[in-house]
This record gives sequence, structure tokens and C-alpha cells, in this order.
Amino acid sequence: MLGAFANAFRTPDLRRKLLFVLLVIVIFRAGSQIPAPGVHVSNVQGCISDLEGSSLYSLINMFSGGALLQLTIFALGIMPYITASIILQLLVVVIPRLEALKKEGQAGQSKITQYTRYLTLGLALLQATGIVALARSGNLLQGCADPLLHSNSTSTFLVLVITMTAGTAVIMWLGEMITDRGIGNGMSILIFTQVVATFPASLWQVQKSQGWWVFGITLVIGLVIVAAVIFIEQAQRRIPVQYARRMVGRKMFGGSSTYIPLKVNQAGIIPVIFASSLLYLPAMAVQFNQNSGAAWVGWVNDYFVTGGHPLYMATFFLLIVFFTYFYVSITFNPHEVADNMKKYGGFIPGIRAGKPTEDYLSYVLSRITLPGALYLGLISLIPLIALVLIDANQNFPFGGTSILIMVGVALDTVKQIESQLQQRNYEGFLR
Repeated sequence: MLGAFANAFRTPDLRRKLLFVLLVIVIFRAGSQIPAPGVHVSNVQGCISDLEGSSLYSLINMFSGGALLQLTIFALGIMPYITASIILQLLVVVIPRLEALKKEGQAGQSKITQYTRYLTLGLALLQATGIVALARSGNLLQGCADPLLHSNSTSTFLVLVITMTAGTAVIMWLGEMITDRGIGNGMSILIFTQVVATFPASLWQVQKSQGWWVFGITLVIGLVIVAAVIFIEQAQRRIPVQYARRMVGRKMFGGSSTYIPLKVNQAGIIPVIFASSLLYLPAMAVQFNQNSGAAWVGWVNDYFVTGGHPLYMATFFLLIVFFTYFYVSITFNPHEVADNMKKYGGFIPGIRAGKPTEDYLSYVLSRITLPGALYLGLISLIPLIALVLIDANQNFPFGGTSILIMVGVALDTVKQIESQLQQRNYEGFLR
């Protein structure tokens, strides 16, 4: 990995792209530290230092690089865009018009991207309204008695909501700038930046609370987890495909061999986000009904808020397995793949084209999805188990969403750098 970056910096055009990405990252992180207008900075900082590591908004706060609870101009981070992208991916399967746009190629994909932008702004407006309302009422940071805003007036409320929504629009623009003029997927790199930003503080918190021995053991376990995640993320089942020779005019086409790569973790990190978001709903409902005295409020507080109860862990694990199968089923269509292979004269050796190919792909996909779902569930339970064993917080550095994001984005970026280096070497050789 270091060798790829070193070679990239020796290449002028790649060096310009990497420096541009670094510049955008600096701007992005600076915006994550600038408080929004009307925020009482000293009170916010004091309340955050008094809070426990466990938080209702731990996932969203991680995706914002810690900017959410500090109420900065980039407080919402990249989360509205992630949510909008997931919703559009689901709607493409449900709405025929969107499915037709997807099949139109680049023009249709541009339309879907535009819809994603609009939905991102709408979700950002809703999330900003909710967060500012919680900050205004004093419920954003539980147990904090100091006011988080200088004023509870309507004008301050509107300015904060508009600022945070505009911050999300700027983040979206920065991500697209990286995609167009830099290296890698811009949104993924910004997510990676925000997760890495909280990583050193979370790791050092383990040392401060548990001492050097536990800190050292945590580092060793973390390296083992990273190695395992890299191994699984790279693992894939390659289904061989051959294309028959066919005459088109006076030319012969086909006769080549290729394969269909089916990754063990075909769903990526999406099932973890789905499951986490679903489990936040009862905890959020409790937060708005703390003083109601209802029996269900106490039950949810006991089992579904801290994250350390076995019932919470089991529910979280089962939801991840379910959403893994669900997401894979809507993103990989064996019927469509089998039809495309038949249309272009492709076949799997030993399997007839058409329905037998579709059944075979469905069979292999269902078998390979099981270890992928179990892997996602176990990796996501690591911070919850650490919460019980060493009294760490839910932002435990070596586990769950953070490791999956860091390893996945790093591997993808390095692959893109290496592919551009290889392309440049081929061009030089041809000259």
C-alpha cells in the first residue's frame, strides 16, 4: 500500500490528484470543527466531556467525525447522503420508472444521481430540524443542564437548520469534486475521513480507562481483526463463464473465457447501517417519552439503550443477517444475469443456459451469502462485547462499522491508484 502511494507521488498527474484530495479533506475537517452560529461552544464542550462514551447518536456522530454533538456547520456529515443513496437503491427495485432509468446507462444514472441529491437535501433538512430541536430543548446531550444555544428564539432555530442543511450540500459537492478530479469515490473517502478522525481518540480512551496492558491487548486484537476483515473483503467465488464463437458478417466473435466474481461480503456495510438505524427507533422513542411513566419505556431502557444486554446483541445480529440476505437479493438478480449471458452466447460449463443457469446462480449466491452475513454480524458485535468485557464505549475503535469502512475504502482506493499506475505504464510502453 505504501509502495503504491510512493509511486503515485512520483507521477505528476497522480500527484496532482492526490494533493487535490488532501486539500478537500483539510477543508472538510475544518468545516467539521467550526461551530454553527448560535451555539454555546463552552457549554457544549463541557457537556461532551462529562458524557459517557455510549450515546444514542453514536453511529451518526461517528459518520460526522464527532461534529454532530459539537453542533458544527458540518454536523450532519455524510449520513443524509448515505441514507438517500440506500433509499434510491431500494426504490429502483420497486418503481418501474427508476428501474428503466437505471437500464438507460449513463444518462439514466445521471438522473438517479440528481434525485439522490434532492432527497439528500430533504433528509438533511429533516435531520437538522430534529437535532436543533433536541439541542433547543436540552435533550441532545443527556444529563447536561447547561443551555447548548445562546438563544432559543425562532430566528436562531432557523439559522441553525439552514446552516446545517447547507453544510450537507457543501459536503455532497466536495465528494463529487473528489470523484471527478481526484482518485477514488469521493463520498467513500469523506466517510473514511470522518471515521478515521475519531479513531485515535477512541483508542486512547481505552488506555486512559483500562491501562497499558488492556491497551496493548486491544492493539493486538485489532490487528488480527483488520487482517481477518481484509481476508474476507477480498474473498470471492469466481463462477467461470465461456462465450461461444459466432459469426457477425465476415468476422468471428466470442470464444473467450471469463468469470462472475461473487464476493463473500456481497452486501458491504449496508446491512449494519440498516440494523443500527432500526434499533435506534425504540431508543429514540424512549428519549421523547422519558417522563411518561409507561412500562414499555423502562423495558426499552433496560434492554435496548445501552447495547450491552444479550437480547440487544441477539436482535442486532439477527437483523444484520436478515438485511444481508434482503440487500443481496435486490442488488444481484440471477434472472437478469442469466438472460444477459444467454443473449450474448455465454454459458457456465456444465450448466445449460436459461433457467438452469438462473437456478445455479441463486444456489451459489444463497450459500455464499450465509458466511458473509455471519461475518458482518460477528464483526458488528465486537464493540458491544468490548462494552461488557472491558467497559469500553460503543465507539470501540477495532470493531463494527468503523473497521469495515476503513478497510473497505482503503482497499478500493489503493486498487484504483494501482490501476491508474498500470495504465500509465502501458501507455509509456506503447509510446
